[in-house]
Amino acid sequence: MDCLFCKIVNGEIPSSKVYEDDTVLAFNDINPEAPVHILLIPKTHITSMAEINGENSIVVAHIFEVAAQIAREKGFADGFRVVSNCGDSAGQTVKHLHFHLMAGRDFGWPAG
Repeated sequence: MDCLFCKIVNGEIPSSKVYEDDTVLAFNDINPEAPVHILLIPKTHITSMAEINGENSIVVAHIFEVAAQIAREKGFADGFRVVSNCGDSAGQTVKHLHFHLMAGRDFGWPAG
């Protein structure tokens, strides 16, 4: 499999790790859209949110627990955004489920 995020999980490509456990890896985005921009990914390959099911949803729940933990530890729990793009038309560029945890600036809706 030629998946960028799987290669990061496997240590083939370096990352600036923020958090890691047996299930989740969180690292700083190399093209940040906010002062804080962390990607949270499952270590198991899941292509997108469209593939979340009863067997793997516990991984996604854990990712959100980790996002809240990171926000508390880094001092931005009072204001942050979590985004996941699903599919080409939504702007998903890496076909491995990932969540953008962003903070440190005001965000608009729906864009920005």
